[in-house]
Amino acid sequence: MSKKLLYLIVLKLSFCLTTFAQGNFTISGTVRDDKETIPGAAIYLSGTKISTITNNEGKFSIGKLPAGNYDILIQVVGYLPYSKSVVISDKNIHIDATIKANAVTLQEVVIKPDPNRLAYLNLFKEFFIGRTPNAKECKILNSEVLNIDYNKQARVLSVNSREFLIIENKALGYRIKYLLQNFEYDYRSRIVYFAGFPFFEEMKGSKSKINKWNKRRNTAYYGSSQHFFQSLYQGKAEKEGFVLHKLATIGNKHRQPDSVINANIKRLTAGTKAINMLTFNKDDSLNFWLKERSKPKAMAVLNKAQVLTDTLVKTYNKDVKSINFTDELFVMYTKEKETEEFSNLGFQVSRAPDMGNFQVSLINLLDPPILFYRNGSVANPRSFLNKGFWAYEKMADAVPIEFKPIVFK
Repeated sequence: MSKKLLYLIVLKLSFCLTTFAQGNFTISGTVRDDKETIPGAAIYLSGTKISTITNNEGKFSIGKLPAGNYDILIQVVGYLPYSKSVVISDKNIHIDATIKANAVTLQEVVIKPDPNRLAYLNLFKEFFIGRTPNAKECKILNSEVLNIDYNKQARVLSVNSREFLIIENKALGYRIKYLLQNFEYDYRSRIVYFAGFPFFEEMKGSKSKINKWNKRRNTAYYGSSQHFFQSLYQGKAEKEGFVLHKLATIGNKHRQPDSVINANIKRLTAGTKAINMLTFNKDDSLNFWLKERSKPKAMAVLNKAQVLTDTLVKTYNKDVKSINFTDELFVMYTKEKETEEFSNLGFQVSRAPDMGNFQVSLINLLDPPILFYRNGSVANPRSFLNKGFWAYEKMADAVPIEFKPIVFK
């Protein structure tokens, strides 16, 4: 396994957990502040392109929804964004949302300049937007709404926003409103995590541009974790091009124990004896034991026996399925290959030469099982970490949760 890979772990994206099958349920409600109802409030379903606005009485209604979990977002100028999670099982949902005025817009705020803000902002963009070709055509339009904090002692960069972050993705033709709950980058472990609520709006363009966007959207969707969990739920992962293996991590039998290595380094660095050992005994020299210490403590071993999805996937309840496994799940998408640009960034997962350079991702369980819905959204995104291709793709390659690939003739 690539040494760099050990430190590259994918971030998670919180989408609304809707199944998007046929359904006839409704989410309705009333939006008000502490004095009166609010007309014209924008209502969004997170992770989708579904939206509406409140009427003159501050009421709204979104119908034709299937059973499932939904994240509702409400935006009104001069007020803080509002979010609420609801579950539809066997009846319609009604909510009464009380929104709060944004105090920042009501008073002058003096912000202390941070000389490191630009550097932190660039790092945030790299891990949030990504470094794929699509990322080069993405732009954050209002980065001033981001609250950035760096904890020197813990060496953790944290970012959040109390307002919608606006992302213009000219590669896929989306304008994304993203309510960022939390972004964390740990400089020590190199773990990246972010969660929030995205809403997708279609950008306007010529017929040829829309056609180009649709082709790129197809490419972004195929082979993605969203595509994987959708096909896994429907029992057709193999048909869709996904091949699964197990990747086990075992101790390196060609490396001496730390206790032996450290004892010999201590012995050989005492006085001038180290010089004699370096010169006359290649198997008991300081150089030998330093090289021994630099060897990896563990090695990855790929089991080339294919993991069958009918034994991997279990039914959790009538809307949710789950997977649980030992070691790491090696997911290879055989309908697209990795590019040279991707390989040069250090995300690539090692594999046997006869397996080709197809897109490969690894799933490492943290808090099993992984729970997922028909649409490919995950109920507990912090239950696992990704490496490989899914660590490479970020917001620049995200599509709405209800996205369906366009068939070109």
